[in-house]
Amino acid sequence: MKVLNEGVQAGEPVGDIRVRHALLKGVAISGETVVRMIDEFPVFMVAALCAEGETVVRDAEELRVKETDRLAVMTQELSKLGAKITETPDGFRVIGPQTLIGAHVDGHDDHRVAMSLAVASLVAEGETILHDARCAADSFPSFYETLAQLGAQPVIGGENL
Repeated sequence: MKVLNEGVQAGEPVGDIRVRHALLKGVAISGETVVRMIDEFPVFMVAALCAEGETVVRDAEELRVKETDRLAVMTQELSKLGAKITETPDGFRVIGPQTLIGAHVDGHDDHRVAMSLAVASLVAEGETILHDARCAADSFPSFYETLAQLGAQPVIGGENL
């Protein structure tokens, strides 16, 4: 992975990312790294399920006071897909890779949870039906259209988008 055209916008680091395919490996994340990626943790939990080995996250208590308690909600919803996640007071622990199985899951009116569950549905075996998914428009109005352009067919509330 390479970061190109680095800069700062609205106090946040930005840049273009060039990525090459590689197998995901478990990692340990805590401290300042958690602060810098706090909004990405729901989808990071999905990636951790696909990674080889153990992933441990600490110092992520802030996830409990977002639009939802994202640690609890993501653990609950990913568990419906068969994921085995150990939730801790300040993070989570997971050993991967794990196989996800399609199920009914709920976005809990949290845009990042809904988008992360849509991504999880792409690696799950069988059909996953995502309820309360339209809240993704809060931060990415064209999220499901973008997935469709990439060839994904998420099932939202029982309807293909």
